[in-house]
Amino acid sequence: MTIRNILVLVMLLPVLTFGQNTLTGKIINNSNQDPLPFVNIYFPQLETGTSSIEDGSFSLENLPDGKFRIIISYIGFQTFSQLISVPAKSELIIELQPSAIEMEEVLISTPFHKLQSENVMKVEQLKVNELRKNGMVTLSRAISDIPGVSSISTGLGIGKPVIRGLSSNRVLVYAQGIRLENQQFGEEHGLGISDSGIESVEVIKGPASLLYGSDALGGVLYLNPERFANQNSTAADLNTTYFSSTQGYSTNLGFKSSGKALKFLVRGSLAAHSDYENDLYRVTNSRFKERDLKAGIGFQKSKFKTDLRYNINDSNLGLPEEIGDQSTDKNPILPNQELQNHILSSKSSWFFPKSILEMNLGYISNDRKEFEEHDHGEEEEEGQQEEEEGPALHMKLKTFNYNLQYSINSDLKNDKTLETIVGIQGMIQDNANFGEELLIPDARTTDFGIMATSHIHFEKVGLQFGARFDTRKIDVEESFETNYSSFNFASGIKYDFNEAFIGRLNLASGFRAPNLAELASDGTHEGTNRYEIGNPDLNNERNFQSDLTLEHRSDHLEIMVNGFYNRVSDFIFLSPNGEFVNEDPVFVYLQDDARLYGGEIMLHFHPHPLDWLHIESSFEIVRGKQDDDRSLPLIPANILSNTLRFEFDEEWVKNGFGFLTLSHTFDQENISEFETRTGGYSLLNAGIGGTVSIFNNPLELNLSATNLLDKVYVNHMSRLKADGIPNMGRNISFGLRYSL
Repeated sequence: MTIRNILVLVMLLPVLTFGQNTLTGKIINNSNQDPLPFVNIYFPQLETGTSSIEDGSFSLENLPDGKFRIIISYIGFQTFSQLISVPAKSELIIELQPSAIEMEEVLISTPFHKLQSENVMKVEQLKVNELRKNGMVTLSRAISDIPGVSSISTGLGIGKPVIRGLSSNRVLVYAQGIRLENQQFGEEHGLGISDSGIESVEVIKGPASLLYGSDALGGVLYLNPERFANQNSTAADLNTTYFSSTQGYSTNLGFKSSGKALKFLVRGSLAAHSDYENDLYRVTNSRFKERDLKAGIGFQKSKFKTDLRYNINDSNLGLPEEIGDQSTDKNPILPNQELQNHILSSKSSWFFPKSILEMNLGYISNDRKEFEEHDHGEEEEEGQQEEEEGPALHMKLKTFNYNLQYSINSDLKNDKTLETIVGIQGMIQDNANFGEELLIPDARTTDFGIMATSHIHFEKVGLQFGARFDTRKIDVEESFETNYSSFNFASGIKYDFNEAFIGRLNLASGFRAPNLAELASDGTHEGTNRYEIGNPDLNNERNFQSDLTLEHRSDHLEIMVNGFYNRVSDFIFLSPNGEFVNEDPVFVYLQDDARLYGGEIMLHFHPHPLDWLHIESSFEIVRGKQDDDRSLPLIPANILSNTLRFEFDEEWVKNGFGFLTLSHTFDQENISEFETRTGGYSLLNAGIGGTVSIFNNPLELNLSATNLLDKVYVNHMSRLKADGIPNMGRNISFGLRYSL
């Protein structure tokens, strides 16, 4: 029986209803027993939820038999998380504990769908709506505000994530529940996805090969898509933001509706930006335009649920090279990139009394065109119409992903539960060339992996452990074929010393098979102005990382100290060999052992009784060295950030906020022999906003300013650093969100 027949058989498993369950309950305040209306009730495994009404009661229909985690969250109260059995023997009465600490959200990027306080791994999560309030222009720039995370930027429109000094194919990006593949080997190849229709961002810092396979050696950036509407509800909203530095805008409109069984959503967005401005000039050709459409449809009928999502993203991105004409035109000039990304994904689940079978399928079509200036050598003859030049580089990457997982809940003594997940995961990927130039050849990449992981929670101890085996085959057309394999493990422990102090220790190995560019490049990489030559004899990169986290968490004080040490064997890097091809320096791929180490410290203080005031500080440091003690390239500088934030509620404005942030980036003098040092700088950011009622519907308003003092600076991770081109100057943004 072929794999295709097996998948069809699985999809045709009986989905008839054997009994529809309705869960009812009531949410009350623990301190005074008052009912709590408008509380969010959500089942992450079932991806369904509702809200309590005026008397605190709620009802959810169409639930399958089994044991599922329920998450109940409300501003000003501690988030409630617990496994409950369905059908319940009686109505649930849930008491929420008042808390000045922000409510927690469930983590989707790690297995078992737990809150961060329950999770063995330390994962950072940020709401995209909160990033917008901070003046976010692009998603890749916004994630660099997460301690331990930065971005390699090419101007403003192109950025790729860096997690603790590792980037490109060492950091895996997930969108719509599937791995995002878009030729991420290139430093000037960005995410290729809009922040529109993304609810939150989660970052796993460290090897996640156990969960995701190759290319997760350095970590994972997990983009959680927008949730469907709550059961039996409809919602619509309009978001728009204006940016002063680029005289640009970003706007999106969304609509979603859910019944008992059927649900759907759609969101379209437009963004356009001129060349960004600093105190010296506008940076020529840093302009970009983007169109994006996301849609989804879901169906749930007791023991079965499925959803299908589609995203098309069409972008035109300028590639800054030198300062030229000062313009506010939003159409990129040469050189530029035209990208079109299609993402089609499906997620289906079958529910059994003590287990769940999940199947995720995904298809990604990435069409990348890069246009450059051509020297014709002589002027066109008079009256002759100039023909449009074709793309210098045109690559189409088509990727099919699959992920089949079976999770089992086993009841142990003393009300403890052992949760186990076993599964298979893989992809089939084809690269094809259609342009004038050839950088990487036509080839097929095939991945396959099998994994198992378990979690058990005792009174004070949580344990998680697992193992995985992967293979990768790369077949380069008319050239060579190579195979790679790797066995990896991960284990972690979370220990509750007391109610306020916990510790986490995680040990994990990871691997990364060489990518097609590293193995078979043979051409000029226009975005980097160098001639790259691959090495078909490269070995797997392998790493082992230890990560220790200590956290203190009380009503008015949070302190987190996180340290890591990451040993990477056969680290792959580019190095010039002293030769030139058509005036471009030749770079070849080499390997050497390396190590990275550092960590983050974070503090969050709400002084009693001034719970409306928040004082937040963070410090991050990372060092990267080869075995001969030479520094690795593209290691971010140390950053110290301090924020004063306040919250308020008045009769005329709700969920009011304001912030003032001063961040200092230190000198970066730990550089590779092919880099230049970067001086330190300080940036001041500020913002204010809140929600008012217009026609009985909420209108969220926010005004923010980044680089308020218009500091001229160059970030060490900017690819324009070599040309001495500074980053963006003062930018004032005004945004609104109107909900129906």
